[in-house]
Amino acid sequence: MAKKLAGTMKLQVPAGQANPSPPVGPALGQRGINIMEFCKAFNAKTQDMEPGAPCPTVITYYSDKSFSMDIKTPPASFYLKKAAGLKPVGKRNRPKGAALPGRETIATVTVAQVREIAEAKMKDLNANDVEGAMQIILGSAKSMGIEVK
Repeated sequence: MAKKLAGTMKLQVPAGQANPSPPVGPALGQRGINIMEFCKAFNAKTQDMEPGAPCPTVITYYSDKSFSMDIKTPPASFYLKKAAGLKPVGKRNRPKGAALPGRETIATVTVAQVREIAEAKMKDLNANDVEGAMQIILGSAKSMGIEVK
């Protein structure tokens, strides 16, 4: 017999850096999920990814306190900022996009870099081929104030 589904939740956790401190611990604890078990499983699955890359994770938890997780690729904005070589700024020490996208350009990336990003994100994008995925990445770049040459 199948397990009884209790719910799902989404978290964005840095690759290889899941720990029981906030925001991960309280989010899992209030749903009855074993925090240390999640942290060990998540860190094991993301050990081959770039450390610190934000990984959107969908956690499905069941009434018997077990869970399963689906780890997606980091957001396109993360890859675009990395390809553009943007330096960290602000309170959280993260790179930012343009204040007025469409009017100002903060960086440039090449078409080859966009293709590389599209190929890396292909399994998480709603596209039939690499060209369609590149159009999605181009849209993200434009909305961040990054020019593609």
